[in-house]
Amino acid sequence: MIQKVSCYYISARRCLHGAGENYKEVRGFPGVWPPAASGKIDCALLPAPRLRPGLCDRFSIFRSRLKSNQNMIAQEMDSTWTTTVLLVPCVVLLTAGFFHLYGVIMGLLSKKSVRNKVVVITDALSGLGKECAGVFHKGGARLILCGKNWEKLEELADDLANSSDPTVTFPPKLVLLDFGDTDSMPEAIAEILDCYGCLDIIIFNSSMKVKAPAQTVSLEVDKLLMDNNYFGPVTLAKGVLASMISRRSGHLLLVNSIQGRLAVPFRSTYAASKHAVQAFFDCLRAEVEEYGISVSTISHNFISCSASGAPATSKSLWSLLYTKKPLGVSPDEAAAEIVKTLNNKRKEVVIAPSLPKMAIYARSFFPNVFFAVIGAGVKNASIAAEM
Repeated sequence: MIQKVSCYYISARRCLHGAGENYKEVRGFPGVWPPAASGKIDCALLPAPRLRPGLCDRFSIFRSRLKSNQNMIAQEMDSTWTTTVLLVPCVVLLTAGFFHLYGVIMGLLSKKSVRNKVVVITDALSGLGKECAGVFHKGGARLILCGKNWEKLEELADDLANSSDPTVTFPPKLVLLDFGDTDSMPEAIAEILDCYGCLDIIIFNSSMKVKAPAQTVSLEVDKLLMDNNYFGPVTLAKGVLASMISRRSGHLLLVNSIQGRLAVPFRSTYAASKHAVQAFFDCLRAEVEEYGISVSTISHNFISCSASGAPATSKSLWSLLYTKKPLGVSPDEAAAEIVKTLNNKRKEVVIAPSLPKMAIYARSFFPNVFFAVIGAGVKNASIAAEM
C-alpha cells in the first residue's frame, strides 16, 4: 500500500511540474498530504496550487538566461572551430618549415664535419663510390680513392677536380686495391697509410654478387665471394686498426647488404659472406669502443641508378626483397645516409622499403611463417620457369 501511495505521490508531482523551482514551493495542497492509503489522486481534479507572488517571473528570467547561455556556448563553439581550422594549416606549415631548416642546417654541418678529414673509399668506381667521392670532395675531405682500374681512377679524379673549386678542396689520392687478391692487400694497406700518415674514416663499399642454386656454385666461386665480401674488408680493417688505436680516433663504416641480416634463396654464398662480415664488424664495434673508434653498418636492399621504374611482375615476398625497381635505393640517397650516419655515429642503419624491414622482424619473431612464405615463393618461381 505504501508503494502505491508513493506512485500516486510521484504522479501528482509530475502533474505539478512547472509550477515552481522545486517541489517545496508547489506542495501546498488543501487537505491532508499525502492522501489516504486507499485514495487515488486524479491529476485532472487537483486544485490549483497556491504560488508565491513573482514565481512566474522568476521562471521567465530563468528560461531567458538559459537560452542566452546556450547561445553563448554555440558562439564559443563556432569561434573554437574557426580557430582550429585556421590554426591547423599554420601548424603544418611551421612544422614543414622547421624540418626543412633542420635539413639545411644538417647539410651545412655535414660538409664541415668532413673538412680536412682523411676519408678512404673502397670500390670508388661503383655508382655509390662515385657519389660518395663527390660529396666528400666538395665537403673538403682528403680523399683516398681505391679501385681495381687505374685509368678509371684517374678519370674519376679529373672529374672531381674539374667540378670543384681547387682552393677549398684537396686533390684525391689514388690506390689500386683488389679485395679478391689477398696477396696484394698488405702492400695496398701500407700505401693507404703512407698517403697522409693517418686515417679518420674508412667506407667499406666493395661487394661481389652471385645468384644461382647452391648446388651449381663451385667452390672456387665461393672462395672468390668470400675474399671480396669478407676477407678483403676484414684484412683492411685489421691493417688500419693499429693506426686508429694509437690516435684513439677513427670511424669504420661498412656498406653491407640487407642479406647480412636476412637470407633469401639462390644467394646462399652471397648471403653467407654478408652475414660473416656483418658479424665481424658487430664484434669489432664492442672491442674498439674503448679506444674512441666508432663502427657503423649500413644495410641496403639494392642500390640502383634510379629508384623508379616498372613494377616487378613477381609479387612473392622473397622476390620483392631484391627487386631492383622500384624498391631500389639511389646512390645519392645512400650517400646522404652515409654522411648522416657518420655525423650521428649511429651503429646500425637499414636502408630499405617497409617490406624488407618487416621481413627482418618476421624472421626473428615468426620464423615458421617467414620460411613458409619463402618456400612458397621458390615453388612459384619454379612453376613460372617451367611454363
